[in-house]
Amino acid sequence: MGDSFANAVLTGSLLVAVPVAALAGLVSFLSPCVLPLVPGYLSYVTGLSGIELAAGRRARVVLGALLFVLGFSVVFVSYGALFGGLGAVLREFAEPITRVMGVVLILLGLVYAGWVPGGGRAWRSRISPAVGLAGAPLVGALFGIGWTACTGPTLAAVQALAFDDGSATRGALLSLSYCLGLGAPFVVAAVAYRRALGALRWVRRHQLWVVRIGAAMLVGLGLLLATGLWTRIVSSLQGWIGGFEVAV
Repeated sequence: MGDSFANAVLTGSLLVAVPVAALAGLVSFLSPCVLPLVPGYLSYVTGLSGIELAAGRRARVVLGALLFVLGFSVVFVSYGALFGGLGAVLREFAEPITRVMGVVLILLGLVYAGWVPGGGRAWRSRISPAVGLAGAPLVGALFGIGWTACTGPTLAAVQALAFDDGSATRGALLSLSYCLGLGAPFVVAAVAYRRALGALRWVRRHQLWVVRIGAAMLVGLGLLLATGLWTRIVSSLQGWIGGFEVAV
């Protein structure tokens, strides 16, 4: 079973799509509606004040971050399985649908960059008093459901790839990669909270470039999907891997 799973990963588009999904998750973390709220979320899910977080109660902070990431991962992985399953059901119409999704992704990238009049919108957190560790997974799940409008452009990229893969399992794996890209920085911030604050401030000072790079990635991926180049790249990679395996 392990060998068949490895072969399915290596011979499919996942070899290309998994890093893209993880990068999309990182772009979501660095977005203006997530990054500034990281200290608040860590405080909220651990029940600790900012001073207590900086004081070094590392074990509690890391556990709270992990439970928070687990919560939104369940939501996003479910999305991925759903879109992957739809791709399998609609395989006959997969090519035109994928091209349309590519066009939509290009538009979302332009919206993400703020280049569409009226498309930008400021999102604000309404964090209530801390809930502590017991409520951290639920807060993560609510983040996954309620913050979709903010993470939507990057999440849409992952779901487009999940649909193109045409498998619920692969869709779930792509979304898991997205969650790793989004969740790993939360955990890193929890492990090294004081240093993370300095890094977060640096990123916020360069927020415009971060957003533009993320938007360029979304537009580029949308172009690949809309023009069919993504399928060609994946097919070429599959042929290269297949030839390598025969040579071995």
